[in-house]
Amino acid sequence: MIKQRAFPVEPWSVRETELNLENLAQAESVFALSNGHIGMRANLDEGEPFGLPGTYLNGLYEVRPLPYAEAGYGYPEVGHTVVNVTNGKIIRLLVEDEPFDVRYGELNRHERLLDLRAGLLHRTAEWMSPAGHGIRVSATRLVSFTQRAAAAILYEVEPLDVALPVVIQSELVTNESLPTTEHDPRAAAALAAPLVSEMHEAVGHRAILVHRTRGSELRVAAAMDHEVDGPPGTETTVESYDDLARLSVTADLEPGRPLRLLKFLSYGWSAARSLPAVRDQVGAGLASARHTGWNGLLGAQRQYLDRFWERADVEIEGDAELQQAVRFALWHVLQAGGRAEGRAIPAKGLTGPGYDGHAFWDTESFVLPVLTYTAPHAVADELRWRHSTLELARDRARVLCLKGAAFPWRTIAGLENSGYWPAGTAAFHINADIADAVERYRAATDDDAFDRDVGVELLVETARLWRSLGHHDARGRFRIDGVTGPDEYSAIADNNVYTNLMAQRNLLAAAEAAARHPRRAARFGVDEEEAASWRDAASAMLIPFDDSRGVHQQAESFTEHEVWDFEDTPPERYPLLLHFPYFELYRRQVVKQADLVLAMHLRGDAFTAEQKARNFAYYEALTVRDSSLSACTQSVIAAEVGLLELAYDYFAEAALMDLDDLEHNTRDGVHIASLAGAWIAAVAGLGGMRDHDGELSFRPRLPGAIRRLCFRLSFRGRRLQIEVVHGRATYSLLEGVALEIVHHDQRRLVEPGRPLELQIPPPPNRERPHQPRGREPARRRVLQ
Repeated sequence: MIKQRAFPVEPWSVRETELNLENLAQAESVFALSNGHIGMRANLDEGEPFGLPGTYLNGLYEVRPLPYAEAGYGYPEVGHTVVNVTNGKIIRLLVEDEPFDVRYGELNRHERLLDLRAGLLHRTAEWMSPAGHGIRVSATRLVSFTQRAAAAILYEVEPLDVALPVVIQSELVTNESLPTTEHDPRAAAALAAPLVSEMHEAVGHRAILVHRTRGSELRVAAAMDHEVDGPPGTETTVESYDDLARLSVTADLEPGRPLRLLKFLSYGWSAARSLPAVRDQVGAGLASARHTGWNGLLGAQRQYLDRFWERADVEIEGDAELQQAVRFALWHVLQAGGRAEGRAIPAKGLTGPGYDGHAFWDTESFVLPVLTYTAPHAVADELRWRHSTLELARDRARVLCLKGAAFPWRTIAGLENSGYWPAGTAAFHINADIADAVERYRAATDDDAFDRDVGVELLVETARLWRSLGHHDARGRFRIDGVTGPDEYSAIADNNVYTNLMAQRNLLAAAEAAARHPRRAARFGVDEEEAASWRDAASAMLIPFDDSRGVHQQAESFTEHEVWDFEDTPPERYPLLLHFPYFELYRRQVVKQADLVLAMHLRGDAFTAEQKARNFAYYEALTVRDSSLSACTQSVIAAEVGLLELAYDYFAEAALMDLDDLEHNTRDGVHIASLAGAWIAAVAGLGGMRDHDGELSFRPRLPGAIRRLCFRLSFRGRRLQIEVVHGRATYSLLEGVALEIVHHDQRRLVEPGRPLELQIPPPPNRERPHQPRGREPARRRVLQ
């Protein structure tokens, strides 16, 4: 953990009060702007210095080779990686022919502020040039939630002391030089200058560049237009080339009279549309943004976010740092999925190139639960994207000699992109994770059209996968052998509890969906016999349990493996996967991330309270949290079993993952699932919210330092508010008709205009469990 706070604690913003060149890349991720379609890292306006340049369009990728030392049947042959597209953020400034560059001259002030309510990134800099002349630069960026293809930048410069000649160069730049971390030269070659020019044009204050990717042959266009407000004599020129378009603005400025440049941007891409069509698409986006204008874009952005925060805000009293972190987390979750519309939600969102821009099971298991209750339209969009890739998943299942659909472990466009099959192909639980997201969305929204048109087919094809992957053994038990669960330190295991329990839910959900929509199911060949076979498999599902230890086995025989030697593993040898061969990890009791503990969260209905407590204590001693996905789940179950201070510790770890750069890799993009986990730790952990079979239940309790927790949920056309203080919870229906809930096993009705106040029973008295040496969560110390 870093020694000092990188950002001051403020309830609705993240502020950087000085520029640290060593942490540029981290700040570029933290301050990145996105709407789910366009992503812009927070590179400095002038382009240099940078940590890692990046502008991304969701779903746009380049083909790259997947190298193998030894090939095998069924291995994916190519991978996809996110492309850094045309950079429209660049606005260079020259003062008396001196480039504004923070590495030269004297930077007297530099501040950036991310406004979470307005959805804007502000920057202010005061700089003394090497020639001794001072200027003030102010810039505000916006990536629009309401106009999906649009972004805009307001840039102002003024002298501080004497009149100065200045030149502003507003640019579109393609094929930027990037720092490389790619060790395979073939892959590096594929990603070097991946965009080939197809056209460029510049007229007036407007310019457009159209390119296509070399390998994937996707067409991408970027366009810019400007409004210039300067003193008399201000001149502009525009030019374009294959990989560059530039508007130059020249003016003589006096103190107190700034030069103002308003830059509108529009982006689009397509795998099918022609060059004129894509060109005109971004032209239309540009025209729409200009018609709305800067003030119109600001107002629409604020209205969009006001509506979001009314549905989604989490209020925390007693820990201001955690309050800031949770809102920052929700902001990035919204940015990742708010307007993804027909595309995946990548593990890094559109904030950086980490994981090659791939989406994993993280999306369905961590991100979509948050959006289901705060922005459900985004969940429907992401699941429609999964549905659009169904034929590719069917093809993958056939290659693997299976029926139904085998969804990819990591992907951008629906193809499997994992070159390591024990952690990729064998992690079939992705199918059940998708099915779980489908069922959660249906139960929370009553979206019958989605259920019929999208949900049924996804549930049917994922259920068919389980029925063909598993089998009934001689004792009649349904087994799913040779799979990898969420814990990537235990691969190719038999009867992973998480996988089996989630597959069980998947099988039953498919049978119920077929019964709800028999005609639709019949179109996919489902008959009564097949649906009965799903129910039979679900009822006979094998769930391993170690009677001698009184705990569930993460997978069959797991508790019989040798325990990892934690005492002789020094801190510098974590994460283990970077210092030990997988073979050593696979045959030991050591857990990378919550696995069985995650099963107790998502399938809590399958465990007794005592089993949860015993399981949690046992697996705490084995879990090293070499994954950012773990802390939030451990927080949830710690809270459920009554370990509220431990839950608080894990909650803070999930929420501060990127603001404090806990994994030392925020430079590559923020951790969207861990940030989603901050909401999960608050709402499902301290708030005790569960949604099993469409019934909302709550078991709220607070740790000592937190005086009040308040959160809101959207559920079946209602808006529900839950306010928790020590010893008492109040349920209020803000919108919609009466709703039945369960509070600490009491079934109660919440009615409009009649807040329901209920007492909270004390937690059970349990001993805090031990974690592996050196892997304990940091004890939460509230900043005063």
